[in-house]
Amino acid sequence: MTSSVLAALAAFAFVTTVTPGPNNLMLLASGANFGFKKTLPHMFGIVVGLSGLTLVVGGGLMALFEAYPVLNTWLSILSTGYLLWLAWKIATATPLNESNHKGSPMTLLQAAAFQWVNPKAWAMGLSAITLYAPNKSIFSVLMVTSVFVIISFPAISVWAWLGIMVRQWLTSHRRYRIFNITMALLLIASLYPVLSH
Repeated sequence: MTSSVLAALAAFAFVTTVTPGPNNLMLLASGANFGFKKTLPHMFGIVVGLSGLTLVVGGGLMALFEAYPVLNTWLSILSTGYLLWLAWKIATATPLNESNHKGSPMTLLQAAAFQWVNPKAWAMGLSAITLYAPNKSIFSVLMVTSVFVIISFPAISVWAWLGIMVRQWLTSHRRYRIFNITMALLLIASLYPVLSH
């Protein structure tokens, strides 16, 4: 992999991981509701899940989806259902200062598992392998995965940090409710690319 291809891959990894999508919207909500430190397992889980997904896609799963297009339909249905459930959980979360606060941030395993039903993660993994590891050699797939591991954590951390900034504004129960409902609606809106196919 030449230095220019590596630079293009790094730019691709940064742009795809830093732009809004289900992961980043949930990190923004988690940062605002639980703080940065408690959101760290969620962030590490995204990196672990995304890199695992990219490795498996590059290792042959992509061919399975090409051979059986119905799998794309089932993945879309599963992804949509799960994201709607997550949106409901975000919309109904209670503020931190309430004694009966029931919500909790995603764990590392939950966030890693979520990547397998995250439409944007699939699009990122499939596109990265298609563009930067078209021969699907072990070396090229490992390079794509490594670049995503290095780039994705700092890129997604921005969203948890933004959640901390927003948290300073969330000084009332009403503002928390408005924020969480807005985040839930944005999460639902992030489904548009999946539903428009």
